[in-house]
Amino acid sequence: MRRENVNDLLGFIAVARERSFTKAAAKLGVSQSALSYTIRILEARLGLRLLTRTTRSVSLTEAGERLLHSIGPHFDEIESEISALNALRDKPAGTVRITTVEHAAETILWPAMARLLPEYPDINVEIINDYSLIDIAAERYDAGVRLGGDVDKNMIAVRIAPDFRVAVVAAPSYFETRPQPLAPQDLTEHSCINLRLPTHGGFYLWDFRKDDRELRVRVQGRLVFNAVAMIRHAALEGLGLAYLPEDLVDTAIQEGRLLRVLTDWCPPRPGYHLYYPSRRQPSPAFSLVVDALRQRA
Repeated sequence: MRRENVNDLLGFIAVARERSFTKAAAKLGVSQSALSYTIRILEARLGLRLLTRTTRSVSLTEAGERLLHSIGPHFDEIESEISALNALRDKPAGTVRITTVEHAAETILWPAMARLLPEYPDINVEIINDYSLIDIAAERYDAGVRLGGDVDKNMIAVRIAPDFRVAVVAAPSYFETRPQPLAPQDLTEHSCINLRLPTHGGFYLWDFRKDDRELRVRVQGRLVFNAVAMIRHAALEGLGLAYLPEDLVDTAIQEGRLLRVLTDWCPPRPGYHLYYPSRRQPSPAFSLVVDALRQRA
Protein backbone atom coordinates (compact mmCIF):
# COMPACT_ATOMS: atom_id res chain seq x y z
CA MET A 1 0.00 0.00 0.00
CA ARG A 2 1.31 3.43 -0.94
CA ARG A 3 2.26 5.75 1.92
CA GLU A 4 -0.29 8.43 0.95
CA ASN A 5 -3.03 5.79 1.06
CA VAL A 6 -2.08 4.94 4.65
CA ASN A 7 -2.16 8.62 5.60
CA ASP A 8 -5.61 8.95 4.02
CA LEU A 9 -6.88 6.05 6.13
CA LEU A 10 -5.36 7.50 9.29
CA GLY A 11 -7.09 10.80 8.53
CA PHE A 12 -10.40 9.00 8.06
CA ILE A 13 -10.03 7.09 11.35
CA ALA A 14 -9.33 10.33 13.22
CA VAL A 15 -12.41 12.10 11.80
CA ALA A 16 -14.60 9.04 12.30
CA ARG A 17 -13.63 8.70 15.96
CA GLU A 18 -13.71 12.39 16.81
CA ARG A 19 -16.88 13.04 14.78
CA SER A 20 -15.31 16.39 13.99
CA PHE A 21 -12.93 17.68 11.32
CA THR A 22 -11.75 20.43 13.68
CA LYS A 23 -10.83 18.05 16.53
CA ALA A 24 -9.31 15.47 14.18
CA ALA A 25 -7.19 18.08 12.40
CA ALA A 26 -5.89 19.38 15.72
CA LYS A 27 -5.07 15.85 16.83
CA LEU A 28 -3.20 15.09 13.60
CA GLY A 29 -1.46 18.45 13.45
CA VAL A 30 -2.83 19.39 10.02
CA SER A 31 -5.20 22.08 8.78
CA GLN A 32 -8.91 21.40 8.63
CA SER A 33 -8.98 22.16 4.89
CA ALA A 34 -6.13 19.72 4.22
CA LEU A 35 -7.89 16.98 6.18
CA SER A 36 -11.17 17.64 4.35
CA TYR A 37 -9.32 17.33 1.02
CA THR A 38 -7.74 14.05 2.17
CA ILE A 39 -11.16 12.57 2.95
CA ARG A 40 -12.57 13.70 -0.41
CA ILE A 41 -9.66 12.03 -2.22
CA LEU A 42 -10.15 8.81 -0.22
CA GLU A 43 -13.90 8.76 -0.99
CA ALA A 44 -13.20 9.41 -4.67
CA ARG A 45 -10.64 6.60 -4.81
CA LEU A 46 -13.04 4.14 -3.15
CA GLY A 47 -16.07 5.40 -5.07
CA LEU A 48 -18.04 5.51 -1.80
CA ARG A 49 -19.20 8.20 0.57
CA LEU A 50 -17.77 7.50 4.01
CA LEU A 51 -18.94 10.52 5.97
CA THR A 52 -22.10 12.61 6.10
CA ARG A 53 -21.27 16.24 6.82
CA THR A 54 -23.53 19.03 8.05
CA THR A 55 -22.65 22.45 9.40
CA ARG A 56 -22.91 21.08 12.94
CA SER A 57 -21.97 17.42 12.84
CA VAL A 58 -20.11 14.62 11.13
CA SER A 59 -21.53 11.10 11.02
CA LEU A 60 -20.55 7.83 9.37
CA THR A 61 -22.35 6.27 6.45
CA GLU A 62 -22.85 2.51 6.37
CA ALA A 63 -19.68 2.18 4.30
CA GLY A 64 -17.82 4.44 6.72
CA GLU A 65 -18.92 2.34 9.73
CA ARG A 66 -17.77 -0.83 8.00
CA LEU A 67 -14.40 0.64 7.05
CA LEU A 68 -13.78 2.00 10.55
CA HIS A 69 -14.60 -1.31 12.25
CA SER A 70 -12.48 -3.29 9.80
CA ILE A 71 -9.29 -1.19 9.75
CA GLY A 72 -9.41 0.71 13.04
CA PRO A 73 -8.37 -2.21 15.29
CA HIS A 74 -5.46 -3.06 12.99
CA PHE A 75 -4.06 0.46 13.13
CA ASP A 76 -4.56 0.45 16.92
CA GLU A 77 -2.59 -2.80 17.19
CA ILE A 78 0.22 -1.36 15.07
CA GLU A 79 0.33 1.73 17.27
CA SER A 80 0.32 -0.42 20.42
CA GLU A 81 3.20 -2.57 19.16
CA ILE A 82 5.22 0.49 18.18
CA SER A 83 4.63 1.96 21.64
CA ALA A 84 5.84 -1.29 23.15
CA LEU A 85 9.19 -0.76 21.43
CA ASN A 86 9.85 1.90 24.04
CA ALA A 87 10.94 -1.04 26.19
CA LEU A 88 14.12 -1.01 24.17
CA ARG A 89 14.91 2.54 25.28
CA ASP A 90 16.91 3.38 28.36
CA LYS A 91 13.96 5.26 29.84
CA PRO A 92 10.24 4.51 29.44
CA ALA A 93 8.39 7.05 27.29
CA GLY A 94 4.99 7.73 25.81
CA THR A 95 1.58 9.11 26.72
CA VAL A 96 -0.88 7.43 29.07
CA ARG A 97 -4.50 8.64 28.86
CA ILE A 98 -6.83 8.02 31.81
CA THR A 99 -10.51 8.86 32.24
CA THR A 100 -11.66 9.31 35.82
CA VAL A 101 -13.84 11.40 38.11
CA GLU A 102 -12.84 14.57 39.92
CA HIS A 103 -12.53 13.06 43.40
CA ALA A 104 -10.26 10.21 42.26
CA ALA A 105 -8.18 12.57 40.10
CA GLU A 106 -7.42 14.89 43.01
CA THR A 107 -6.98 12.38 45.82
CA ILE A 108 -5.44 9.36 44.07
CA LEU A 109 -4.18 10.00 40.54
CA TRP A 110 -2.53 13.35 41.04
CA PRO A 111 -0.55 12.41 44.21
CA ALA A 112 0.71 9.24 42.50
CA MET A 113 1.67 11.04 39.29
CA ALA A 114 3.37 13.86 41.22
CA ARG A 115 5.73 11.25 42.65
CA LEU A 116 6.20 9.26 39.44
CA LEU A 117 6.69 11.86 36.72
CA PRO A 118 9.80 13.65 38.05
CA GLU A 119 11.67 10.32 37.76
CA TYR A 120 10.51 9.70 34.18
CA PRO A 121 10.62 12.93 32.14
CA ASP A 122 9.68 11.14 28.89
CA ILE A 123 6.33 9.89 30.22
CA ASN A 124 3.29 12.08 29.57
CA VAL A 125 -0.01 11.59 31.41
CA GLU A 126 -3.41 12.90 30.33
CA ILE A 127 -6.13 12.80 33.01
CA ILE A 128 -9.68 13.65 31.91
CA ASN A 129 -12.54 14.05 34.40
CA ASP A 130 -15.73 12.54 33.02
CA TYR A 131 -18.70 11.17 34.99
CA SER A 132 -20.05 9.15 32.05
CA LEU A 133 -19.20 5.46 31.82
CA ILE A 134 -17.54 5.68 28.43
CA ASP A 135 -16.06 2.91 26.31
CA ILE A 136 -12.37 3.50 27.00
CA ALA A 137 -11.27 1.45 24.00
CA ALA A 138 -13.50 3.37 21.58
CA GLU A 139 -12.43 6.71 23.07
CA ARG A 140 -8.78 5.64 22.93
CA TYR A 141 -8.06 5.86 26.65
CA ASP A 142 -5.45 3.55 28.10
CA ALA A 143 -7.37 3.11 31.33
CA GLY A 144 -10.22 4.37 33.45
CA VAL A 145 -10.78 4.87 37.18
CA ARG A 146 -14.20 4.16 38.72
CA LEU A 147 -15.66 2.71 41.90
CA GLY A 148 -15.32 -1.05 42.13
CA GLY A 149 -19.00 -1.73 41.47
CA ASP A 150 -18.95 0.31 38.25
CA VAL A 151 -16.15 -1.56 36.48
CA ASP A 152 -17.03 -3.66 33.43
CA LYS A 153 -16.48 -7.35 34.17
CA ASN A 154 -14.60 -7.76 30.87
CA MET A 155 -11.85 -5.41 32.02
CA ILE A 156 -8.74 -6.05 34.07
CA ALA A 157 -9.37 -4.23 37.36
CA VAL A 158 -6.74 -3.16 39.88
CA ARG A 159 -7.76 -1.75 43.25
CA ILE A 160 -5.98 1.58 43.81
CA ALA A 161 -7.77 2.86 46.93
CA PRO A 162 -9.49 1.44 50.03
CA ASP A 163 -13.24 1.52 50.56
CA PHE A 164 -14.60 4.92 51.52
CA ARG A 165 -17.77 6.57 52.78
CA VAL A 166 -19.82 9.49 51.60
CA ALA A 167 -21.18 12.16 53.92
CA VAL A 168 -24.36 14.23 53.81
CA VAL A 169 -23.45 17.65 55.15
CA ALA A 170 -24.65 21.23 55.44
CA ALA A 171 -23.48 24.38 57.18
CA PRO A 172 -24.89 25.15 60.66
CA SER A 173 -26.62 28.20 59.19
CA TYR A 174 -28.62 25.97 56.87
CA PHE A 175 -30.22 24.18 59.83
CA GLU A 176 -31.19 27.37 61.64
CA THR A 177 -34.61 27.28 59.96
CA ARG A 178 -34.84 23.56 59.10
CA PRO A 179 -34.78 20.32 61.12
CA GLN A 180 -32.02 17.85 60.41
CA PRO A 181 -33.14 14.87 58.26
CA LEU A 182 -33.38 11.62 60.20
CA ALA A 183 -33.96 9.34 57.20
CA PRO A 184 -33.34 9.64 53.44
CA GLN A 185 -37.06 10.20 52.86
CA ASP A 186 -36.78 13.48 54.78
CA LEU A 187 -34.59 14.91 52.02
CA THR A 188 -37.71 15.78 50.02
CA GLU A 189 -38.20 18.64 52.47
CA HIS A 190 -34.69 20.00 51.95
CA SER A 191 -32.77 21.99 49.37
CA CYS A 192 -30.07 19.63 48.09
CA ILE A 193 -27.13 20.50 45.84
CA ASN A 194 -27.18 18.31 42.75
CA LEU A 195 -24.35 16.88 40.67
CA ARG A 196 -25.13 17.01 36.94
CA LEU A 197 -24.24 13.92 34.93
CA PRO A 198 -23.41 14.16 31.21
CA THR A 199 -25.58 11.21 30.19
CA HIS A 200 -29.04 12.37 29.15
CA GLY A 201 -28.68 15.44 31.36
CA GLY A 202 -29.53 13.52 34.53
CA PHE A 203 -28.56 14.03 38.16
CA TYR A 204 -26.49 11.78 40.38
CA LEU A 205 -28.77 9.76 42.66
CA TRP A 206 -27.92 9.74 46.35
CA ASP A 207 -27.34 6.15 47.50
CA PHE A 208 -28.17 5.04 51.03
CA ARG A 209 -27.96 1.70 52.84
CA LYS A 210 -28.92 0.64 56.35
CA ASP A 211 -29.11 -2.98 57.44
CA ASP A 212 -30.90 -4.72 54.55
CA ARG A 213 -32.49 -1.57 53.17
CA GLU A 214 -31.16 0.27 50.11
CA LEU A 215 -32.51 3.57 48.80
CA ARG A 216 -31.59 5.73 45.81
CA VAL A 217 -32.99 9.22 46.23
CA ARG A 218 -33.48 11.79 43.46
CA VAL A 219 -33.04 15.02 45.38
CA GLN A 220 -34.14 18.54 44.47
CA GLY A 221 -32.60 21.92 45.16
CA ARG A 222 -31.70 25.36 43.89
CA LEU A 223 -28.15 24.58 42.82
CA VAL A 224 -26.65 22.21 40.26
CA PHE A 225 -22.95 21.75 39.46
CA ASN A 226 -20.84 19.30 37.47
CA ALA A 227 -17.90 19.50 39.91
CA VAL A 228 -17.73 18.32 43.52
CA ALA A 229 -15.49 21.26 44.49
CA MET A 230 -18.31 23.68 43.70
CA ILE A 231 -20.80 21.55 45.63
CA ARG A 232 -18.54 21.73 48.67
CA HIS A 233 -18.20 25.53 48.36
CA ALA A 234 -21.99 25.92 48.15
CA ALA A 235 -22.53 23.73 51.21
CA LEU A 236 -20.04 25.79 53.21
CA GLU A 237 -22.02 28.90 52.27
CA GLY A 238 -25.16 27.38 53.79
CA LEU A 239 -26.95 26.99 50.44
CA GLY A 240 -28.06 23.39 50.84
CA LEU A 241 -27.28 19.80 51.74
CA ALA A 242 -24.38 18.15 49.92
CA TYR A 243 -23.54 14.49 49.26
CA LEU A 244 -19.75 14.26 49.12
CA PRO A 245 -16.85 11.87 49.74
CA GLU A 246 -16.05 11.85 53.44
CA ASP A 247 -12.41 12.86 53.03
CA LEU A 248 -13.40 16.09 51.25
CA VAL A 249 -15.41 17.36 54.22
CA ASP A 250 -13.70 15.80 57.27
CA THR A 251 -11.74 18.92 58.14
CA ALA A 252 -14.76 21.21 57.79
CA ILE A 253 -16.80 18.85 60.02
CA GLN A 254 -14.09 18.82 62.70
CA GLU A 255 -13.90 22.62 62.58
CA GLY A 256 -17.67 22.95 62.93
CA ARG A 257 -18.14 24.60 59.54
CA LEU A 258 -20.23 21.66 58.35
CA LEU A 259 -22.64 19.37 60.20
CA ARG A 260 -23.02 15.73 59.18
CA VAL A 261 -26.40 14.00 59.03
CA LEU A 262 -27.73 10.54 58.06
CA THR A 263 -24.43 8.98 59.14
CA ASP A 264 -26.05 5.61 59.86
CA TRP A 265 -27.33 5.51 56.27
CA CYS A 266 -23.86 5.92 54.71
CA PRO A 267 -21.84 2.71 55.11
CA PRO A 268 -18.52 2.10 53.31
CA ARG A 269 -18.65 1.53 49.57
CA PRO A 270 -16.17 -0.17 47.18
CA GLY A 271 -13.05 1.89 46.60
CA TYR A 272 -11.65 3.10 43.30
CA HIS A 273 -10.25 0.65 40.76
CA LEU A 274 -8.07 1.24 37.74
CA TYR A 275 -9.45 -0.75 34.81
CA TYR A 276 -8.20 -1.42 31.30
CA PRO A 277 -8.58 -3.96 28.48
CA SER A 278 -6.20 -6.87 28.27
CA ARG A 279 -3.01 -6.15 26.34
CA ARG A 280 -0.50 -8.65 25.08
CA GLN A 281 2.37 -6.29 25.80
CA PRO A 282 1.59 -3.07 27.71
CA SER A 283 4.03 -0.22 27.23
CA PRO A 284 6.63 0.35 29.96
CA ALA A 285 5.10 3.79 30.60
CA PHE A 286 1.66 2.27 31.20
CA SER A 287 3.09 -0.44 33.46
CA LEU A 288 4.83 2.21 35.58
CA VAL A 289 1.61 4.18 35.96
CA VAL A 290 -0.27 1.05 37.03
CA ASP A 291 2.43 0.18 39.58
CA ALA A 292 2.44 3.73 40.96
CA LEU A 293 -1.33 3.60 41.50
CA ARG A 294 -1.37 0.04 42.82
CA GLN A 295 0.92 1.06 45.69
CA ARG A 296 -1.86 3.28 47.11
CA ALA A 297 -4.33 0.46 47.63
